Amino acid sequence: MGIKTALPKMEIYLYTSVLALALLWAASWIMEASSENVHRKTFKGSVKTGWHYFGRKMDVADFEWAMWFTTFRNHILFALSGHVIFAKICSMISPKHRSLIYMLYGCMTVLIIMGWTYVSLILSHCVVLYSVALIKRKWLCFLAGLTSLATFKMDPFVSWQAGFVTGTFQLQDILFYGGCGFSIMRCMSFALENCEKKDGHYTFMDLIKYNFYLPFFFFGPIMTFDRFHVQANNPDLTRKDREMWNIFIHALVHLGAILVVDVLFHYLYILTIPNDMKLVKDLSDWSLAGLAYFNLVYDWVKAAVMFGVINTVSLLDHLDPPQPPKCITMLYVFAETHFDRGINDWLCKYVYDYIGGNHDGIFKELVATICTFSITTLWLGPCELVYIWSFFNCFGLNFELWVAKLFSLPPLSTIEGLMSEAMSRRIRGLFNAVNFWQIILYNVLSLNSLDFAKLVAKRLLIKGFPVSTILVLLVTYCGIQLIKERERKLALLEEPEPAAPGKPKTD
Repeated sequence: MGIKTALPKMEIYLYTSVLALALLWAASWIMEASSENVHRKTFKGSVKTGWHYFGRKMDVADFEWAMWFTTFRNHILFALSGHVIFAKICSMISPKHRSLIYMLYGCMTVLIIMGWTYVSLILSHCVVLYSVALIKRKWLCFLAGLTSLATFKMDPFVSWQAGFVTGTFQLQDILFYGGCGFSIMRCMSFALENCEKKDGHYTFMDLIKYNFYLPFFFFGPIMTFDRFHVQANNPDLTRKDREMWNIFIHALVHLGAILVVDVLFHYLYILTIPNDMKLVKDLSDWSLAGLAYFNLVYDWVKAAVMFGVINTVSLLDHLDPPQPPKCITMLYVFAETHFDRGINDWLCKYVYDYIGGNHDGIFKELVATICTFSITTLWLGPCELVYIWSFFNCFGLNFELWVAKLFSLPPLSTIEGLMSEAMSRRIRGLFNAVNFWQIILYNVLSLNSLDFAKLVAKRLLIKGFPVSTILVLLVTYCGIQLIKERERKLALLEEPEPAAPGKPKTD
């Protein structure tokens, strides 16, 4: 049901004020808990000396963030800068062969970092999956691809393959699993696109060029083969007006986000506190709600910034990479919830949309979501926490459809039709507020721990009922209304302008 009527300005100011005050209040509680408990024994491993300008310690509990922007920042920048310079010079000399140049630099870098045995291991999987792709049977491509992926997620196969990699440097395990996992997903994309190719086959060199593009190799995001192949082999390297300026602004925004997150880590220990369950139990209901929310916001920021840095490099290479994930604050439906747009696009294209179609049928949607989250479980690595996360998110996605179907039937649809648009919007906002917190609770368990998620749910739904429950939903409702107003404005901007009287349409 499209929303056409704008929110009154007074309501917008009210919702904005309530939301801002609530977030500031939650942040102040978390800041107080961070300051008062900075010397706890449980904090010693993850709260270290920070910037001397602030005179405060810093939360360094997230190894991935510390790796990217502190510990191995210079190494990553050196490799990506080398790619940009090497690729730019060679592309100017021979734009028609730039995809080959990208592949050569990628292979050379991976070879230097990980050794020839690792490159041989990746190539062996590429050869196997390329051979399967030549048969042009999608089910066989999925079977072979998922089997290869499973060998990097389950023992004893993963231990056996990891033995081929020599060296003991700190990043070895992350680069090993990242490069292997993303390589298998790229090979599966290649195989499935080859099944769609009507005349002949793509070559093995096309697969190698696609897989060994360095910016995407170790950390993603995944760009499906059909898009990469067309863009990387396009000899036209002319840019649109102000494109370089936009790339520059894009890079500055991500640099600013890195600095803001690092500064906030000196005051809000949002990653360390959830690991100390004794401390968490002493926090107020409002602090717990804020802690859960801020954890998901941080994970979104981390994904947006890390993929944003890589995407900036790929934009310089005249590629159109997957967009950053949608901000968690803007999410109130499971269908749009994701933290990795590349994986999400891959799953939607080859599994979810392929099986689910228009996602209107209950049984087809159930099958599509089960298949999608089964593959996601394998991708993340099968374990109890991932099983629970997959089950609840799969349930949430289907429950949304069941509720939508129920409300589309009389008498509920008739009752809504008799309501004003404003009243319908408010009622839907209440349901969306509940759904928003389902998304928070179902996903925070994968970011922190099952115990932390259970404690938040228990405090907000049972011990804090009805006061804490109603207050949290009220604040969330205000945020949902602001999101819906923003979506309404964006929808109006995207609507085509009506043709002038007596003038035929040109589209």
